[in-house]
Amino acid sequence: MLDFGQPGLAVFDMDSTLITVECIDEIAGLVGQKQKVSAVTERAMQGELDFAQSLRERVALLVGVSAGDLQQLFEPLPLTPGAEQFISWLHQRGWHTAVVSGGFTWFTDQVQQRLKLRFAQANTLCWHNGRLTGKVEEPIVDAQAKANYLRLWAEELHLPLYQTLAVGDGANDIPMLSAAGFGVAFCAKPAVQQQADLSINEPNLMAIAHYFEVQALNNHG
Repeated sequence: MLDFGQPGLAVFDMDSTLITVECIDEIAGLVGQKQKVSAVTERAMQGELDFAQSLRERVALLVGVSAGDLQQLFEPLPLTPGAEQFISWLHQRGWHTAVVSGGFTWFTDQVQQRLKLRFAQANTLCWHNGRLTGKVEEPIVDAQAKANYLRLWAEELHLPLYQTLAVGDGANDIPMLSAAGFGVAFCAKPAVQQQADLSINEPNLMAIAHYFEVQALNNHG
């Protein structure tokens, strides 16, 4: 069991985990491609498609979106209920926090700043003259990369892997949830719930803190 009396590392997915939307689907709405992109996103999250390939295909549909369009789309980014409280709960216990996303640095940078996260990693969109080119920089942050970043950051902080928590909702979070000392499936797809140590189906991240508080009481009772 995780020890919240000692430092640890909590790594979160971004889309539909720390924030309530799938950014790529919302951007696609700006160019009339939301339905098409959402369908691919859903299949990728269910684990039916190769994530990297599906991401390249979806980003290709976003050609021409401007930086100004993106800014108007999310002012501010819609944080998931309980996100600020849970991150604060972790920080009060001396834990480090991070976001790793198959989404984009444009958004993870804002989330990192707003929630004061120690680390952030995501995919980088390619721009030309202030507009999206429809390309994404390689290598792509995919499922395996997410797990690798969790291990890398734990090592950098000199923390054992059993003191790591990972939270995610899609198939590309499964390796990260498995790599962590404790994996939480948050309002997740069935395949993800099967692989997690805990499934939270209430759309409030503080439910995770409440779970650990109850465990601690039971252990001391």
